[in-house]
Amino acid sequence: MDRLNGSANLMIVSDLDYTMVDHDDPKNLALLRFNALWEAYYRHNSLLVFSTGRSPTIYGELRTQKPLLTPDVTIMSVGTEITYGESMVPDEVWRRYLDHNWNRDIVVEESAKFPELISQSETEQRPHKVSFYLEKGKASKVMQALSKGLEKRGLDVKIIYSNGIALDILPQAAGKGRALAFLLEKLKSDGLGPLNTLVCGDSGNDAELFGVPDVYGVMVSNAQEELVEWYAENAKDNAQIIHATERCAAGIVQAIGNFTLGPSVSPRDIRDSMLNMKILSPSHEVVMFYLFYERWVRGEIDNSEQYIQNLKSIFNSTGNIIHPSGVDQPMQHIIDTLPKVFGEKQNLDFRVWIDRVSFAEVSLGSWMVKFDKWELSGNELRGCLTKVLMNSKADTPNEFTWMHIHQTWLDGSKGKDNTPWFM
Repeated sequence: MDRLNGSANLMIVSDLDYTMVDHDDPKNLALLRFNALWEAYYRHNSLLVFSTGRSPTIYGELRTQKPLLTPDVTIMSVGTEITYGESMVPDEVWRRYLDHNWNRDIVVEESAKFPELISQSETEQRPHKVSFYLEKGKASKVMQALSKGLEKRGLDVKIIYSNGIALDILPQAAGKGRALAFLLEKLKSDGLGPLNTLVCGDSGNDAELFGVPDVYGVMVSNAQEELVEWYAENAKDNAQIIHATERCAAGIVQAIGNFTLGPSVSPRDIRDSMLNMKILSPSHEVVMFYLFYERWVRGEIDNSEQYIQNLKSIFNSTGNIIHPSGVDQPMQHIIDTLPKVFGEKQNLDFRVWIDRVSFAEVSLGSWMVKFDKWELSGNELRGCLTKVLMNSKADTPNEFTWMHIHQTWLDGSKGKDNTPWFM
């Protein structure tokens, strides 16, 4: 969040499973559409928040399985843990706040009286969350009895049932909605409060998000019955909450357009973007180029000389590119290599996306752009930290010339000098 100089233009707060991530979409097309939209238009002046029921352990597992962007804030374990940035620095003020009138040992003792409650894995048992599986038909009766038992023991807790199977016991002060309200107040006090906030969800534990004052909300089209029923009973007349007609991340993109919160056409929805689309910023330029690269290698666009000529106007002929392996090559290598890789990944599961893009004007008309570039080819995922020095063109300041490119492998990526790697 250090990149913001004032109020965030937009803050998106999204659940993950079956909201941002569609587990029924093995190609992750909707998620990749959102990624391109966010990095091209929003990353530099807005905030992305993931609010998930997942614990840190299985949240980390999801990040290795799906092309998720790096959020600015992560709210985990059904609103009981808040962390910041890529390094996930915990919010200790929130942790201490949840300690009030909470005794985890008593919660465990009382819940043990109900054989219907099946404990979830150890990774899901957190300092301020005790989690079980519970059959839907037994949920109402067990929840009522458990609530009374805990109240008699002097605890003020919150019991949340979601997805027709998962039961979480939290401090009364916890939950996704309370965590978001805390975050908004913190951002406001730091002068970073968002101009607009969009909350996104699909299940019962997301209902609290929609109750936070002055937010826009979207239930994705595949929202579960429990959330749809909550909406019908509590928010059907609220014009700031919609039930999207699109699934998961596509529903989030739809809501951005519905509420006129900013650009809502993903670069992935525009064909021949390298030829016909006006570039708006260095981040937009980067997203456009690597999307073109993906389509070129997949053979999804024409093998046209016009593309080669266009790239000659983008890459400085006297510049250089440093490969992640450390090999230093002239920029002309890109132009020479491009025709050779056309269609190389045709009909294969090959995708490219950008994460954490940032840019700064280091001198008049000269820009340093930094981002993580990821390539997924089959089961092989490789990423590199990329730095690009760009110059604005004198006659068209919104167009850029790539002067220098420097790449280094990201942790977990295995690169070999003889591994095909365009740039």
